[in-house]
Amino acid sequence: MARFLRHFRHVMAENPVTAVAFALLGLIVFLALFGPWIAPYDPLATEATKTLRPPTWAHPFGTDHLGRDVFSRVIVATRLDLGIAISAVALSFAAGSALGCSAGFWGGWTDRIIGRLSDTIMAFPLFVLAMGIVSALGNSIENIVYATAIINLPFYARVARAETSVRRNAGYVAAARLCGASDTRILSTQVFPNILPPMMVQVSLNMGWAILNAAGLSFIGLGVRPPDAEWGIMVAEGATYIVSGEWWLALFPGAALMLAVFCFNLLGDGLRDLVDPLRRT
Repeated sequence: MARFLRHFRHVMAENPVTAVAFALLGLIVFLALFGPWIAPYDPLATEATKTLRPPTWAHPFGTDHLGRDVFSRVIVATRLDLGIAISAVALSFAAGSALGCSAGFWGGWTDRIIGRLSDTIMAFPLFVLAMGIVSALGNSIENIVYATAIINLPFYARVARAETSVRRNAGYVAAARLCGASDTRILSTQVFPNILPPMMVQVSLNMGWAILNAAGLSFIGLGVRPPDAEWGIMVAEGATYIVSGEWWLALFPGAALMLAVFCFNLLGDGLRDLVDPLRRT
């Protein structure tokens, strides 16, 4: 653990942009964990006498058309959006890594079948495919997670297949095979740890895409349903009031969404350096 912490400090000091990204990540995780307790108002409480108030000291992000505090709703929405993104990326990472490693290590029919499955998913516009999956399965948070995981699966499968096919004949793989290790053990202990650096870059990118996908589905009415606080819903509700001058309704949820995606896009290099075995030597 002490060795990892030293390596972590070295990576942060070497790349200030990565340090900023991890600081933003820490803020997002903190809001996701403790948002309901630190929000100054109940995000679902309506008050007819305070509708469409501009930003003030009492309501830093203003109030919406039902008198709800936008600042509290933006904070509380962090947990839902981050939870959807983490769940979807975890599912697609696990399934895509297993499929890609199998295709790259054994080849043959395994490679052909998995490759055609990935090609089939990638043949569709991914957001349109997610819309179709959610429409077919039903409008729920679980189905948003499944749809987002399915459209992200080919990215991990392709990266894992390419990296595994390069390493399946490496010297350390041959040495493990001579020691009597099974193919499954070689994949899990020798190959997979060495393909993690590029996979971590893909994870950071997919986290941003997953948040955007969930917000986009909610924006068009296929995602999280009102009155739950979610960034996409808040932007959609605020968009109808921009013309009449209530700019804060869409600006602040949109800014939170932008910062979250920006944070995860910057994390890629740092995560790669943290998990790369060569960087720890």
